[in-house]
Amino acid sequence: MRVYVPLTLPGLAEAHKTGELGAGPLAAYAVTPALREWYVSDDTEELEYAALGRAALASLRLLDAEPGAPRRRVVVAVDVPDRMTAVGPGQGPDPDAPGEVRVSGTVRLAKAAAVHVDAPEAETDVTAAARALAAADGGDDDAQAVVDGAEDHELLWFAPQEIASLLGSGV
Repeated sequence: MRVYVPLTLPGLAEAHKTGELGAGPLAAYAVTPALREWYVSDDTEELEYAALGRAALASLRLLDAEPGAPRRRVVVAVDVPDRMTAVGPGQGPDPDAPGEVRVSGTVRLAKAAAVHVDAPEAETDVTAAARALAAADGGDDDAQAVVDGAEDHELLWFAPQEIASLLGSGV
């Protein structure tokens, strides 16, 4: 199963250093029955893009909790055996979040298919979005518009072998 693991740039640097995204359970996003129902599409690429978007939002939440991290969302796409994922009501970190899964066991960075990171130009909007999360979660429509503004920035795609240069370049 392809899962999308939300991180921050410091989290990616740590994964690069250790060779692991972490020992489970890890929060991630995938094409699940709940995501299919929420997104209402049969197109696999669209569903995977929706799962990536959910992970990007989770990365934004990590940024909110990690004020010293560069204000760029990071998502690692990694393939894991289905048996390592728990999907369904009560199984993910937030049972109301479509596509959310828990990945058990150690997830090796070597299994990554791609890394997705915001471009430096997104930093201002991502910073504002991270600050607006709490208000948006509380139902503030203006704050939600700010959070949605981060989604206007497409995450850049990097091959796993580009991680070292990605981290060294400051992107």
